[in-house]
Amino acid sequence: MSDEKLQKVLARSGYGSRREMERWIGEGRVSVNGRSATLGDRVSHRDQIQVNGRAATIVSEAESPRRVLIYNKPVGEVSTRHDPEGRPTVYDHLPPLRTGRWIAIGRLDLNTSGLLVFTTDGELAHMMMHPSANIDREYAVRVLGNVPEEMLTRLKEGVLLEDGMAKFTDVRFFDGDGANKWYHCVVMEGRNREVRRLWESQGLQVSRLKRVRYGSLFLPSDVKAGTWKELTQKDIKVLSSKLGLDQKKPVRMKPAEKEKLERRYKHQQIRHSVGPKHRKD
Repeated sequence: MSDEKLQKVLARSGYGSRREMERWIGEGRVSVNGRSATLGDRVSHRDQIQVNGRAATIVSEAESPRRVLIYNKPVGEVSTRHDPEGRPTVYDHLPPLRTGRWIAIGRLDLNTSGLLVFTTDGELAHMMMHPSANIDREYAVRVLGNVPEEMLTRLKEGVLLEDGMAKFTDVRFFDGDGANKWYHCVVMEGRNREVRRLWESQGLQVSRLKRVRYGSLFLPSDVKAGTWKELTQKDIKVLSSKLGLDQKKPVRMKPAEKEKLERRYKHQQIRHSVGPKHRKD
């Protein structure tokens, strides 16, 4: 391993996204050669790295896998790795990894369902979440109330929220009649509850919210609530090219390991979106 930025090395090794690793370094959770790490530190294979007081398992560029999962998050699951309240998390049913960790690309709040993307590659996660990538997110939303054309125009031109201006780059009627109607809307940022807050700024109530697309990745109809599907190496190559990332060697699995993964995929249980009010304690 050549001299590289510490956060990049940790992200590649599966500890989290580069942004998350920068936060860990700032919080003093990382040390290099016995001293507390600082942002801007560069490391090589000769350095001893610790994360949360334990020796870090570092993966070189040649060894680091690039796997990508599409997951259909049900309502009622949190997007954190561990929840102090004991609620189910999006990580509970993902396939285990021999090395590294699954990194979530973006988050969805407790009451939002739909597409979550996971990867083992910190660089890919960084590129898909960085604002400079200009990656849009599409949501299907069911709103209660009347939505005149002037309101849709306002939502596309921009609305002042408590944390600044926000807007939909596109919003269109999709389905429904009566009081509840479905719309598809697109945002370029991943601000907290941005889609809900935009609709609520117009005096409307959001009763359902589901992410259906993240950039070029769509939620397939065969990936039911609470289940996942792994992208093929061909799909990963296409995604990597769009992000300007160098291609990596395909992940090689032993026959027994591959068979076990296929068995897990086939035997997944669909978990319906029930919402936090219906969750049993």
